[in-house]
Amino acid sequence: MKTFLTFLLAVFLSFHLSGQDINAIIKEGDRLESALNEKAAFEKFKEVLRLQPVNMYALNKCSELCSRIGKRELADKARNDYYEAAKKYATIALKLHPENSEANCVMAIALGRTSLEKSGKEKINAAKEIKKHVDIAVKYDPQNYKAWHVLGRWHFEICSLNFFEKAAVKVLFGGMPKASLTESIRAFEKARSILPGFVLNYYEMARAYRKNNQKEKAISAINTMLLLASTTEDDEQIKADGRKLLKEWK
Repeated sequence: MKTFLTFLLAVFLSFHLSGQDINAIIKEGDRLESALNEKAAFEKFKEVLRLQPVNMYALNKCSELCSRIGKRELADKARNDYYEAAKKYATIALKLHPENSEANCVMAIALGRTSLEKSGKEKINAAKEIKKHVDIAVKYDPQNYKAWHVLGRWHFEICSLNFFEKAAVKVLFGGMPKASLTESIRAFEKARSILPGFVLNYYEMARAYRKNNQKEKAISAINTMLLLASTTEDDEQIKADGRKLLKEWK
């Protein structure tokens, strides 16, 4: 009996220590991400998944980071590999918790990375899937600022389809999805109200305002963005792109 109790105590302590270890690794991953070292952060969150494969926070983080890192890769294969990994991590998370807001959000981001920036049938086919996931993300967490941002981007991209893409949408889906620049701007503004320091949101919001013939608001959004602290590795490039837009608009 004493031996069995000792065994149970050892098992309990091992789980307890493992939990402590996992929390420490997650904290380090968060620190590295804040320090704008996303590849190192990604490695830390992968380490969490090796210890605890069903850790939702790490699954969602790995997906989000793969989408961001992949966009910066110059080689097509490396970029696509990251994007595919982003979808795989999100898929695992969604199998575990289909209604998890962040899991749906990172899946929408991953699908957007692989599809919305392309043209033709692939972009169109992905549109419904992205909208489905982002709607779920917002439904289960109305304060998910990234989900609101993705929703704003979705409306913007649908409104920006060219003539041939719009024709293809009508053939494939029997009509255009309900999208508007007004809804795009509303979603971006919602994201801003939740997290005013989200750099990318200002850039995309400015583009939506400009496309909606609201030039002054577009310029104001860029100017505000340029004063913000950078919180991701992409932010300095986003600010540089914003400066280019200001030159074009003035």
